[in-house]
Amino acid sequence: MSRVNPLQRRGTGVPKNRAAIFGVVWEVRLLARWAEFAATLDAVARTSSKREKVQLLARYLRQLPEEALAVACTYLTGRVLPAGEADKLQMGWSTIVGVLQELSGATDREVSGLYLRWGDLGDVAAELVARRRTVPLFRQPLTLEGAHGWLRRAAAVRGKGASSARAAALRALLEQAQPMEAKYLVRVLTGDLRIGLKEGLLQEAVAEAFGVSPAAVRRADLLQSDLGQVACLARRGQLHTASLRYFHPFRFMLAGTLMEPGEPFAGAGEVLAEDKYDGVRVQVHREGDRLALYSRTLDEITDSFPELREALEGLSPAYIVDGEIVAWRGQGPAPFHRLQQRLRRLDPWAVAGEIPVVLFVFDLLKLGEDDLLDLPLAERRSRLERLRFSGPVRLATARRVRDPEALRECFRAARDRGHEGLVVKRLEAPYRPGRRGGLWLKWKEPFATLDVVVVGAEYGHGKRAGVLSDYTFAVWDGDRLRVVGKAYSGLEDLEIVQLTEFFLQHTVRDLGRFKVVEPKVVLEVAFDAVTRSDRHDSGYALRFPRILRVRADKAPQEASTLAEVEALYRRQRQV
Repeated sequence: MSRVNPLQRRGTGVPKNRAAIFGVVWEVRLLARWAEFAATLDAVARTSSKREKVQLLARYLRQLPEEALAVACTYLTGRVLPAGEADKLQMGWSTIVGVLQELSGATDREVSGLYLRWGDLGDVAAELVARRRTVPLFRQPLTLEGAHGWLRRAAAVRGKGASSARAAALRALLEQAQPMEAKYLVRVLTGDLRIGLKEGLLQEAVAEAFGVSPAAVRRADLLQSDLGQVACLARRGQLHTASLRYFHPFRFMLAGTLMEPGEPFAGAGEVLAEDKYDGVRVQVHREGDRLALYSRTLDEITDSFPELREALEGLSPAYIVDGEIVAWRGQGPAPFHRLQQRLRRLDPWAVAGEIPVVLFVFDLLKLGEDDLLDLPLAERRSRLERLRFSGPVRLATARRVRDPEALRECFRAARDRGHEGLVVKRLEAPYRPGRRGGLWLKWKEPFATLDVVVVGAEYGHGKRAGVLSDYTFAVWDGDRLRVVGKAYSGLEDLEIVQLTEFFLQHTVRDLGRFKVVEPKVVLEVAFDAVTRSDRHDSGYALRFPRILRVRADKAPQEASTLAEVEALYRRQRQV
C-alpha cells in the first residue's frame, strides 16, 4: 500500500501508477507554496522602504486562499499558532540544530562557527540544508497549509513522545526544503523573521491587500490578537464584526515609567494610584462553565492555580478581567520565586497549601456581552467594584489622589504593604491592548544594587551577534567567585564594543559563543529581588538584573560578597 505524505493532498501532477510505485502523492498549489512565501519575505527584507514592504506583502496576501492567508499572517506576527491555543510547539534551538546536524553531518564547532558568521539560525539552516547528505528522489513542493499541518500535529503531541514528534516533523519539512525555504522555516519557528517588519506595517499590508482602513485592521487586531483571522475578516468585508471574544486572549495594556511624581498630573486634576504587585499578570475569561487564565505571553495557565476557580466563578457569570497573581504569606506578599514554583506543576494542589496565592483584580474589560475597553477607567473601576469578590480573589488596592505629595504617601504605603510600588493611571483612560504610554505609569524602585565581577561573556543575537554583550557575573565567597546572574541590558553600544575587545584579549577558556574571562571587570547592577537558584553555584540569583554602569574605579577585589547577597535575601519577606 502506498504511503501518503501528510504534507500533501492528492493532486494530478504524477500518473497514479508512478505515485503508487514511489509511495508519493503530489500536490500543485502554486499560490500557497512555501517557496513563494520565502521569496516574498526575502524581498521584503531586501528593501528599506516601508512603503515597498507594505506593497510586497499586500500583493502576496491578496492572492492566497483563505486557509493559507490565516497561516501566513500568523507566521508574520512571529507565532506558529495563534495566541490562546492550548497546544504549544516548543521547538527550541537544540531541536532545530540537532535536526540540521543530522541532515548535514555538521559538527558542533561548525554550527558554532556558522552562527558567529551569520548571527542568525535561519541563515545557518540555509547553509546546512544546502549541504544535505541525501536528497529526496522526488522532491515534494512545500505548501503553507501542508507545513502548518505538520507543525500543528507536532504541537498536539503530549508526554514522552513530544520531543521526538517535533524533531520528526522538522526533519520531514527540511528534507524537502530548498535552502531559502529552510531559512524562513527556521525563522518562523524561532519567531524572528528579521525582515524589518513592524506590527503596524503588517497591519497596513492587510489593509491594502483588501481595500480596508488601516485603523479598522488595527482595532480588530487589538481586539482579537489573531491577525490571521483579522485578515480573513478583512477579505470578507466583515471587520466590523471583530470584538473581544471569550477565550481568545488579547494583549495587555502596558505602563510607561514614571520619571517624577508630578508627571501624572500634567493635564489631569486627579489620578488613580494603584498598588503595583510583584507576581504573574493574568487575564481571566469566564463564561458559563468555562474558566481560563492567560499569562502575559497569552498562554493558558489555568491548571496552575486551581484554588482560584471557586472565587473566580463567583465574581460574575461572564466577564474578562485583568489582574496579578501574587504568592502570599499571612497578611502580605511572599517573594516572587515562591510563585515560580507553582507554574507548570503536574500536581499544583501538592504545593497550593505550602505556597498560597492571591489574585488582585484591577480592570474589567468585558461584562456579559458588553465590551468595556473604550469606557474611561473611572467607569470600568466602578463596575469592577460591584463584582462579588471573595477568598483569594481581591480588588486591587487603589486611591484617587490630586497632588504629588499624596502620590508619595501612596507609594510609601504600597512599599510598606510589601509591594513594588505604584501604577498611576489616568481616570479618563480607555484600555488600550498592547499599548504603553502616559495613560498608565509605573513607579517602583530597585530592591538594591551590587558591584559584581564579570566571569563570562557571550555573543548576543541579531545586531549584537558579533559582540560579546551578555555577561555572566559573580560575587566573592571568601577567595572564590560565585555566580549570581547574567545581564545584557544597560550599556551603550560603544561600551559593549570596548568590552568585547577587552574580553577577547582576556579569555581563559573559549567555548565558542561563550568565553570564560579573567575576573577583571566590575559592573554595578540593579535588581528587583534575590531568589534561590540551583542554576548558579552561589545558590542565589538576582531577579531582573540590569547594568547601571561599568565600575572602572573599582578593583575586582572590591566587589560585593555572597554574605551581602544572603543578607539581602533574608531582608525579603520570606515564607
